[in-house]
Amino acid sequence: MVKKFQNEFISFCNNQELEVNLNQIQVVKRLEQYYQGNFQSYFSKMFSKKLSQKGFYLYGEVGVGKTMILNFFFDHINEKKLRLHFNEFMLNFHDFVHEKKGKEEENVINHFVKNLKSKASLIYFDEFQVTNIVDAMILGKLFDQIFKEDIKIIVTSNTKISELYKDGLQRDQFKPFIKIMEQDSIECELKIEDDYRKSNNNQKQRYFYPLNQETNFKINKFFRTITKDKKHSLKTINVKGRDFKIENFYEGVARFNFKNLCDQNLGAEDYLEIIKNCKFIVIDQIPQFDETNSNQQQRFITLLDVIYDKNIPISVTANQNLDEFTSSKLLEKPFKRTISRLYELTSINNINETRIL
Repeated sequence: MVKKFQNEFISFCNNQELEVNLNQIQVVKRLEQYYQGNFQSYFSKMFSKKLSQKGFYLYGEVGVGKTMILNFFFDHINEKKLRLHFNEFMLNFHDFVHEKKGKEEENVINHFVKNLKSKASLIYFDEFQVTNIVDAMILGKLFDQIFKEDIKIIVTSNTKISELYKDGLQRDQFKPFIKIMEQDSIECELKIEDDYRKSNNNQKQRYFYPLNQETNFKINKFFRTITKDKKHSLKTINVKGRDFKIENFYEGVARFNFKNLCDQNLGAEDYLEIIKNCKFIVIDQIPQFDETNSNQQQRFITLLDVIYDKNIPISVTANQNLDEFTSSKLLEKPFKRTISRLYELTSINNINETRIL
């Protein structure tokens, strides 16, 4: 029997004391259609005219509730499923290609996708974005095979499908992926006026500014509190032969200077390994961003994506309020998501004290 997602979603919002928004309800209705079109029995499908696109692509500005809705959907369907960070997914793919080095590309993709199908009939990518030219060039063939194997994909993004990888290098080689996604996906926009993550009920509590003696005293006091009775050690993370040292590590509570994480040549793979060892993170001295440090800004965006995906609470220091951050021109749009996530990740509502104290 098909789940009544709409009624369950309304009950969920009421129980969580969340506003029930009409635009979100419309998205949930589309999700219900998507579910009916893809997960009914074969017999039922013969007698229905429900939608059958294998992808559900939900896009909109930051903080409108995209992740909340797809998390709800994902948690409430009884299917073989995976929730993956897109960077992690592509790293797994490139590792698989490396292991099969010497074999034809088509065979490697087919083998990878068949292995994927053995694990899931539905894959959820939250905050999908493409910034890597190597990923952009392969995604068309990869997703074409994923859909041919009848693997369903649900996605949240800040960008409509046609504008993905906009102004990226060799974008013509990315267009086959756009065509595949547009043809085989329900594309749905969610519009809300306010960013819920910045609401009065979710005000930042662990964001310290400006950078001065008083702020330094406050963050040091906070760090002493959360590391009380914890053993200090030097933690070394190894990623494919590269060592990364965490100098301030207290049984899962880690403290970094921004430069340690973002001035070095680190990427999603490194951040994933670092985060695996952490249950709370402090990041000191986040700078303003402009054209002169756009590489560091891109690493910071990637880092926050990984932290957010793994639901690790953080505390940070910076020289300005969150609303006063600037950005390099090219990264303005994805950085809006980063700022919104900083609101949420530094909120007191995002921390379970028993996890770290």
